[in-house]
Amino acid sequence: MKMKLKGALISTALALGVAGVSPAFAAWEPTKPVEFIIPAGPGGGADQMARMIQGIITKNNLMKQAVIPVNKGAGAGAEGFLAMKEAKGDPNKIVITLSNLFTTPLATGIPFSWQDITPVAMLALDQFVLWDNVEKPYKTAKEYIDAAKAAGGKFKMGGTGSKSEDQIITVAIEKATGAKFTYIPFKGGGDVAVQLVGNHIDSSVNNPIEAVAQWRANKLRALCVFDDTRMPYKEKVTDTQSWYDVPTCKEAGVPTDYVMLRGIFMAPGVTQEQVDFYVDLFKKVRATPEWKKFMADGAFNQTFMTGKEFRNWLTLNEALHKQLMGEAGFLAK
Repeated sequence: MKMKLKGALISTALALGVAGVSPAFAAWEPTKPVEFIIPAGPGGGADQMARMIQGIITKNNLMKQAVIPVNKGAGAGAEGFLAMKEAKGDPNKIVITLSNLFTTPLATGIPFSWQDITPVAMLALDQFVLWDNVEKPYKTAKEYIDAAKAAGGKFKMGGTGSKSEDQIITVAIEKATGAKFTYIPFKGGGDVAVQLVGNHIDSSVNNPIEAVAQWRANKLRALCVFDDTRMPYKEKVTDTQSWYDVPTCKEAGVPTDYVMLRGIFMAPGVTQEQVDFYVDLFKKVRATPEWKKFMADGAFNQTFMTGKEFRNWLTLNEALHKQLMGEAGFLAK
């Protein structure tokens, strides 16, 4: 009896000790408003996505703290990326990334690499579309490129920034087709679409989300998409066309393709528990009907990656951008 009693007392004491010393720990979550850095100007694809995410989080009460989008687009996004690099250990900052994550350091030589910050998740891959104004006589990409060839460099191609994705695609089109363009950089994709509607430029290589409103209003024409497969969305956007109806540029005789990252990163020096919070948060965002509609409206490729898979993708695409920019003569010397 003594042995049993002693064992029972010891077990009870241990149980009380564990309960008293090691209470259940709540998972980490932000303790103050989260600054959501956008390394691009207002109105463009990154800005629209970040503000859509903010709205989804707020509407669905997905976290206790507020999310505050802040545009830091100076220096082709260098301002935003350097701000994240300098925020070491601060888990209350996140940044939405596009391919200027690669192009800006390569073009400018700023002391920054994607490895200086912490990858969280690839949210999607964004397409690029060759657009012209519906008032132009060119109904197909081939007709437009043939006219550009005949114009001998007089056609103006609008894009966001210099030595960035839009200009890289423009150079790739020139190399693939023999056409020449005068490239005109603007601060954001929203500006580009407005300039094309006003016939101040002849074409653009905007993302779908940056020009869908003007396309739906029958102001712009989608000539082709720079991917190896058509966009899967078959619901009509205009009176006559869905995103699926837009041919690939290869189909249209312009053998060029390019897709762009839409991802989330944190500052360096954060913990895995803090990263896991945001991975879980963005999984919740992606499950909402608002996000699914946004993906369809903007014709996104809905690839999602985290962890080692995402890091491997980043390594490969950094090398790809270095190659493309080297061929275009855009690398910093």
